Amino acid sequence: MDILQDLNNRGLIHQATDFEGLEQQLKEEQVTLYCGFDPTADSLHIGHLLPITMLKRFQQAGHRPIALIGGGTGMIGDPSGRTSERTLNDEQVVHGYAEGIRNQLAGILNFDAEENAAIARNNHDWLSKVTIIDFLRDAGKHFTVNYMLAKDSVASRIEHGISFTEFSYMLLQSYDFLQLYEQENCTLQLGGSDQWGNITAGLEFIRRSRGDEEIKAFGLTVPLITKADGTKFGKTAGGAVWLDPEKTSPYEFYQFWYNTDDRDVVKFLNYFTFLDKAELDTLAEEAETNPGARQAQKRLAEEVTKMVHGEAALEQAIKISEALFSGDVKVLTASEIEQGFKDVPTFETEKADVQLVDLLVDAKISPSKRQAREDITNGAIYINGDRNQDVQHTVTEADRLEDTFTIIRRGRRNYFLVHFK
Repeated sequence: MDILQDLNNRGLIHQATDFEGLEQQLKEEQVTLYCGFDPTADSLHIGHLLPITMLKRFQQAGHRPIALIGGGTGMIGDPSGRTSERTLNDEQVVHGYAEGIRNQLAGILNFDAEENAAIARNNHDWLSKVTIIDFLRDAGKHFTVNYMLAKDSVASRIEHGISFTEFSYMLLQSYDFLQLYEQENCTLQLGGSDQWGNITAGLEFIRRSRGDEEIKAFGLTVPLITKADGTKFGKTAGGAVWLDPEKTSPYEFYQFWYNTDDRDVVKFLNYFTFLDKAELDTLAEEAETNPGARQAQKRLAEEVTKMVHGEAALEQAIKISEALFSGDVKVLTASEIEQGFKDVPTFETEKADVQLVDLLVDAKISPSKRQAREDITNGAIYINGDRNQDVQHTVTEADRLEDTFTIIRRGRRNYFLVHFK
């Protein structure tokens, strides 16, 4: 199966320029392609994951991907998909973000392949060297204001207002495509559906700047990811789901995918995993006939977590998940406890020993001593997974995990973390 057929089968092609020409070029030669990532934060998030996996798919098909980090355009701000201006970051901040993003991309793409190693480029390398006069003469001259106003990324902002800074972003992205076309023989740009206007502008710029000669360059976009429940993909109650394990732990990352809606899981398996058609069909059937088993969600969570964070982090995420489900939390290490209980109520104390009744009240696990005694007597209190019905119990060093934590559960699912300083 060729790469475009696979992408079509997975529902990953939203728009393409000259589909037949692109298909022919992909069959006849190794194609160099790129996708851009502006460093607007110190980490990429899962909203970036689809274009990253697209680069990976092309690389696995024998083509050569370029991850273009927008060290220059990231200082300007892309107006696509926004109703307000972006906050501009200082140059040093953007450079720091760019380096972190490169490292994240290197964890997913293969930068060491023998014949088609992925490469990372930074558009600051050329945008920082061009003068404003040269840019206006060499790039601006090829674009009419009318042409730019017709693009969705600009037209959608006219009512709210758009600065000349963000208005010029289209020209900068077009300039990037020309530079990569000339320096790397890059003939294909990928992007989200909101980038269609910028991508086609780049193709037009290449054609015009090279004297209207016939060029073999193409654009391809992936669809906007929508969720069946109407909420925004990639957002949780706690905010964005980041690729940086310090911002979103591998356990949280795993749980995000495991909690995928039944109505979305087959689509996400096609979008984000590299499973073959036979396994995808099997998982789709299981999701339809036995959704309660959540086998499709489990497979999705495993594949994406392993791709982003590696096998060891996946095993740790599964271990935490199973411990919390079974209640056997004593098997967890200190770092696993911190991951798994990151969002549960936490109480810190410097006391070496404390009466269980007092601890339940001080940690706001039970509202009063009377209620605390009732909770203990009724068997609603668990210490590190074990039921405790002794109202005289003193929580001591023997009740601590890793000499630091005591995990208390009230009822079936109400966890609390006690951190002994």
